[in-house]
Amino acid sequence: MRNYCLLLLSLFSFALMAQEQAQEVKSRKGEVFLYWGWNRAMYSTSDIHFSGKDYDFTIENTIAHDRQTPFNTYDYFHPLRITIPQFNARVGYFITNKYSISIGADHMKYVVDSNQVVSVNGFIENSETDFDGVYEDDEIVLDTHLLLFEHTDGLNYINVELRRTDEFWKRNKISLDLSEGLGVGIMIPKTNATLLNNARHDDFHLAGYGMSAVGAAQLNLGKYLFVSSELKAGFIHMPDIRTTQNPVDRASQYFFFVQTNIVFGCRF
Repeated sequence: MRNYCLLLLSLFSFALMAQEQAQEVKSRKGEVFLYWGWNRAMYSTSDIHFSGKDYDFTIENTIAHDRQTPFNTYDYFHPLRITIPQFNARVGYFITNKYSISIGADHMKYVVDSNQVVSVNGFIENSETDFDGVYEDDEIVLDTHLLLFEHTDGLNYINVELRRTDEFWKRNKISLDLSEGLGVGIMIPKTNATLLNNARHDDFHLAGYGMSAVGAAQLNLGKYLFVSSELKAGFIHMPDIRTTQNPVDRASQYFFFVQTNIVFGCRF
């Protein structure tokens, strides 16, 4: 009889805990959140195809890196300069107890390494440079007189994400959430390019699309504030990149990326 009573008491306690957890999860529906933070990014190699009136060539297995601004309070916290570093911004809404939909901007920077050795296929003519000629798997040093190519203001991935969030741990007013999700969006880079003898070009342009997957660990500090660490990976395809002032001149490329983020936000 005693054991039976203890069993009933245990089941009753478990039911109360489950009910409390269910109530806590239920309260998440309708929650709004927003965050701001910064990222570092890594990129796979990429074949970049350039086409214009007097040239059509591809540089293969091109290496590029990000360019995060060194930390300083002026660039990172001044209201008129906070978009200079590589940043992440997002606002979202919980449509159910566990699932949220959000829209965000991932501002990365993509810089093709100068003076790397690349393989070139295609032709260049009438450029009045030493690079005129026909190329068939020829290796050349990527000189800045041939090409300067950067998405540095930036490699802008404007995307929508659907995430699932589960509470992993809680003590008093501090809790830890784990989330994972998928995203899709458009690429609007501001490409800083100097190609052959053409004038420098540096304008925003809708160039393609991206897809991504993300996982995050979010530490909630009380009811309203949180800090989150994210790992994001994805694919970017940009078939329509502007390279010169001449609208005929275009470039195209695709590559994979990995992004590590630290963000700070609020929820209400």
